[in-house]
Amino acid sequence: MESVLLYIFGVLIIVVGLAVSIGLHEMGHLIPAKLFGVKVTQYMIGFGKTLFSRQKGETEYGIKAIPLGGYISMIGMFPPTKPGEKVHASSTGFVQQLSDAHPNAGTTDVAGAVEEAIEAPSPGDEEPPVAGETKRRAFDALVQDARDMSAETIGEGEDARAFYRLPVYKRVIIMLGGPTMNLVLAILFYGIVLVGFGAPAASVGAVSECVVPAGASTDSCAADAEPSPAAAAGFEPGDRVTSVDGETVTSWDQFSAIIRDHPGDELTVTVLRDGQDETLQLTPKLTSRPEGAGSSTMVEVGFAGITRAGDMQPQPVTTVLPAVGDNIGAVVGIITHLPERLVDIAQAAFGSEERDPNGPMSVVGVGRLAGEVVSIDTIPIVAKAQTMFGILASLNVALFVFNLIPLPPLDGGHVAAALWEGIKKGWAKLRRKKSPGPVDAAKLMPVTFTVVVILGGMSVLLIYADLVKPITLFG
Repeated sequence: MESVLLYIFGVLIIVVGLAVSIGLHEMGHLIPAKLFGVKVTQYMIGFGKTLFSRQKGETEYGIKAIPLGGYISMIGMFPPTKPGEKVHASSTGFVQQLSDAHPNAGTTDVAGAVEEAIEAPSPGDEEPPVAGETKRRAFDALVQDARDMSAETIGEGEDARAFYRLPVYKRVIIMLGGPTMNLVLAILFYGIVLVGFGAPAASVGAVSECVVPAGASTDSCAADAEPSPAAAAGFEPGDRVTSVDGETVTSWDQFSAIIRDHPGDELTVTVLRDGQDETLQLTPKLTSRPEGAGSSTMVEVGFAGITRAGDMQPQPVTTVLPAVGDNIGAVVGIITHLPERLVDIAQAAFGSEERDPNGPMSVVGVGRLAGEVVSIDTIPIVAKAQTMFGILASLNVALFVFNLIPLPPLDGGHVAAALWEGIKKGWAKLRRKKSPGPVDAAKLMPVTFTVVVILGGMSVLLIYADLVKPITLFG
């Protein structure tokens, strides 16, 4: 019973941490929007039915039932088609933008809104339109709905406070405010993990006497077994690695990476032993090892036959930004190869393939990992806390990178539209031509629907995979 409660507690930590991260993301939009004079009508965490809200000034602050995002509603996200037309309200959250663009559809009726837009006939049609004409009219309907949304919420004399009227740089600041907040949180959490708790020290815990093949049923050494590289080099338990080939070593991960990347190369390793420096010559052996913990994929890497001690060593502040950068690179890599990774996940979810432990997962999968870590009584409390902060750091990195994708309705899509407008106006100015005016971002609503449908399908697949074949840390 206690382990179940601890598991639930671990899940709740991630839920609350994610909600706080989302709330601060939207605060990153809200604060500059208000500073620049844009009217913000709503600040919401979640989607769907409102559970709680309070009006403060001109903004309604609240919490909704589905905690999978958030949004702020600003007036005038889309410019009018003609000068003098009234502007309308829209939101930063991508699910909410669909509801705004089609006022007759709730956030749970996106499919119905798409079907209605596609099937609705144009006035005066006497013959059914051809397929291409139907698609064009459906797109036109989506664009027009985006322009016509929530017009009654815009008060007289408030057009000057519309989002689209801001200079390009102010709009970019507003839309980048959310991802920037996630980046700041990621740096903060990584600082707690590395500087506060520390990283595994580059201290030797045990040395293998011989080379044992990966997956072997026993770790005992035969009489004629080949000595492990570490044993041949003279490593002893308790040695603390201080440098490799003159490069200072501050963590076990750094030392382990050097070993994996240099099979067959002789490395000069300096260790601290009983207060004295000792120099050892280590030549990692090329061998097959799992790509990651719990992975069935084997890769050829350097192997030394050495395991770390359990102590942690606080890292300098200078290690935080590189760690964040490495995580950003990893997330970018996942997004870049997302189609093939989703194919692998589908094969694992509906077949006999194994899940890649380094692949994408849903919030459900992250929650399960957190619950698993917290519920295992053999893990020290300090290590559990460090893992929780590490998970939250990774979540915020994912939110930062994901929201920068230059597609609507993500923040990066709004930034791209604003920058394109700036380029067009700058080019017109250089040519001494009339300003082309604001970019009609409403024309991107069909793209918005397409992206949301794709993201929705991806989310369903990941959640299903995390339920039927979850990634686990401990087998």
